[in-house]
Amino acid sequence: MTQSVVVQVGQCGNQAGCRFWDLALREHAHVNKRGLYDEALNSFFRNVDSRKSDGAEFAVGGRIQHLKARAVLVDMEEGVVNQILQGPLREVFDSTQLLTDVSGSGNNWAVGNMTYGSAYREKIVDKLRKAAEQCDCLQCFFLIHSMGGGTGSGLGTRVLSLLEEEFPEVCRVVTSIYPSGEDDVITSPYNSVLAMNKLTEHADCVLLVENQSLVDIVNKIKVMSHGTKPGLNIKRNSAVTSGQGGLSGAEKPFDAMNNIVANLLLNITSSARFEGSLNMDLNEIAMNLVPFPRLHYLVPSLTPLYTLADINVPTRRLDQMFSDAFSKDHQLIQADPKHSLYLACALMVRGNVQVSDVRRNIERLRPSLPFVSWNQEGWKTSLCSVPPVGHSHSLLALANNTCVKPTFMELRERFTKLYRKKAHLHHYLHVEGMEQSFFSEAIASLNSLIEEYHHLDATKARLTPDAPRLSIAR
Repeated sequence: MTQSVVVQVGQCGNQAGCRFWDLALREHAHVNKRGLYDEALNSFFRNVDSRKSDGAEFAVGGRIQHLKARAVLVDMEEGVVNQILQGPLREVFDSTQLLTDVSGSGNNWAVGNMTYGSAYREKIVDKLRKAAEQCDCLQCFFLIHSMGGGTGSGLGTRVLSLLEEEFPEVCRVVTSIYPSGEDDVITSPYNSVLAMNKLTEHADCVLLVENQSLVDIVNKIKVMSHGTKPGLNIKRNSAVTSGQGGLSGAEKPFDAMNNIVANLLLNITSSARFEGSLNMDLNEIAMNLVPFPRLHYLVPSLTPLYTLADINVPTRRLDQMFSDAFSKDHQLIQADPKHSLYLACALMVRGNVQVSDVRRNIERLRPSLPFVSWNQEGWKTSLCSVPPVGHSHSLLALANNTCVKPTFMELRERFTKLYRKKAHLHHYLHVEGMEQSFFSEAIASLNSLIEEYHHLDATKARLTPDAPRLSIAR
């Protein structure tokens, strides 16, 4: 069995990450009725002897003693991590996994990347190595961070480069939460573009999530939960809507948004945590969905967003789930992939769904989904037999699609408005090690990325249906 390590950086990364651990523990408790430390738990949790100071671990197959998350938590402010340590997840982490400071990065990529990245480099590497050494077969690092602030964007991408430097053979999957156009951090365009340059260079694949899409989905869930449409009510304690993400205190505005990100992580790791008839290794995601190294930005969509109460789901509803995965309303970024070009697509299904159901739906949807001419069969599928708690089945679609281009173009426009006036630039250039050339390099990288997607988009007009094949006489 393989293991993975989750690296949570910054306020947003730690809040979303801890919601993942909360929901993951619920899933395993729902499935693991015998209280045994099995391979499913071993993939993301250690089973330690809390009575011994050296934290000796118990082997797979024994009783669950004391579960510790395979995680590293980094934040340059103490607030969120302290809340975690005072909340219901306090026993899942210990001090050797945590790294905090007190002053924060001041919404400045340069402070996070240069100042804190240099000051804490050795401590970060030490914690990453320790987490890796506790794995028998380390398969993947999951990095969770936001792009708009200073710690998530700056220190988050510094940690990413350290992962490549220290563990070049281990897959690096990054979940990046992008700010909305109305973000209250004035410098978020600078931070996002500077961070994107590093994501393009050092990540194996990036799961794009936009704040505005999360807001829209949460609002839609609220409408459904109040029963404005008959037959579409959600359970109050469904995996999507419940809880405060392992933090103490009253529910906060971002909790519901963090739930969606956590459910994305639950679904993408389901094959690593549970058995299924068609499992997908995490490193297969990049292998199958990234035909060109720089074009590794994937668009996730989740369905259903609302808990279905019945277990034996009629085929009609199952088919609707597949249709929803490609609809604009279920994407985690503001985009409509059906109107753009697919390079590849993965369907990660959970629950009692047959391979024949997946194939039938792919054939049904294929005519409406434009794929590049050289990868018409660019589908990757996985089937995990264990559905999320409260669901009968679920689907995560990961699309490598040119629909990311407008998101990147909007970010470029917001960056250019500031950079043309050199607004707020002095805050960055005063940081030791930061140079103005970093800005020009970052925007050049983004321009190049947009141009690559543009060239692919241009081939869409030339796409023609496959010519009928000649049948061979027998």
